[in-house]
Amino acid sequence: MGTDARRPTLRDIAERVGVSEAAASFALNGKPGVSEATRQRVLQAAKALNWAPHHAARALTGAGTATVGLVIARSAQDVGSELFFHRLMTGMQAVLSRRQYALLLQVVDSVDEEIAVYHTWKRENRVDGVVLVDLRRNDPRPEAVAELELPALIAGGPDPAGVVPSVSIDDAAAMASIMRHLKETGHERVAYLSGSITLLHVHRRIESFLRASADLGIADCRSHATDFSAGAGDSATASALLGNPRPTALIYDNEVLAVAGVGAIRRMSLRIPEDVAVVVWEDTPVCTVLQPALTALRRDAAGFGADVAEHLLKVLAGERVADFEERVPTLVARASTIGETPAGAS
Repeated sequence: MGTDARRPTLRDIAERVGVSEAAASFALNGKPGVSEATRQRVLQAAKALNWAPHHAARALTGAGTATVGLVIARSAQDVGSELFFHRLMTGMQAVLSRRQYALLLQVVDSVDEEIAVYHTWKRENRVDGVVLVDLRRNDPRPEAVAELELPALIAGGPDPAGVVPSVSIDDAAAMASIMRHLKETGHERVAYLSGSITLLHVHRRIESFLRASADLGIADCRSHATDFSAGAGDSATASALLGNPRPTALIYDNEVLAVAGVGAIRRMSLRIPEDVAVVVWEDTPVCTVLQPALTALRRDAAGFGADVAEHLLKVLAGERVADFEERVPTLVARASTIGETPAGAS
């Protein structure tokens, strides 16, 4: 007799608990329709029987794959070096694991390749839904997944066309908090070293940077686009600091750019913050390890990932999901903008 014949089934769990197979299925998949007490009894029975979902059988019967897909159209080096993606996936997986879902990750070089992956996943019934990241300007992906009838949620956004729901962060409010801090600490010449302007969130941040500068009366503000790499961070920093007049404050889109930028600042024999202040969009352990410690925006990226997973699961359950906006990140002021705190100061 084959191994599959000895595999514990949904019926085994239902009979052990004394509920219907439908109720057992709802409990195992985290769907509404059963009480929390029943859900826990079902989960305990599944564990006692050493039950695991038979994904191939689920797919063939239309029950789904219990898998969520995430495709990132960036270089593998970028994905590996930027802590945000690790935190995002950790938060997503924490929620998905509790609901017996897996996360399938694929890294590709372009949006066209990403869309091709969605076609393959749909054709092979590999995933129940997908999370879209790094929304582009005039992005074709929301329409593509809608045409494929592949359930989706955007991590970021919102979607200008309103095709796919999103979990987003108010970039305008976050940028305004940075600019207010720089204004309060005496800066009138600020440069923003961003990621690629093809990314919708970067485009929105640049718009917010210029708007906040105008609102606060900061006349000299410039943006420098990069590809998020350390090399680009180094060269963009050098280019910005060779400007005349030289900016007195630099804003970096992530910690990779910031670390490279700090190296360039020191190579040019400039002091932080006396000659140039530094702010980072994403707070990570690197920001506190560097000397001086870097002022940064603190957001709960793992919590963001958890919210993304929760809202996608609602989409998969057939619920109507509206765009959701996360709490605005908090700016943590450190020595890179305010100098060293005197000994004994609170």
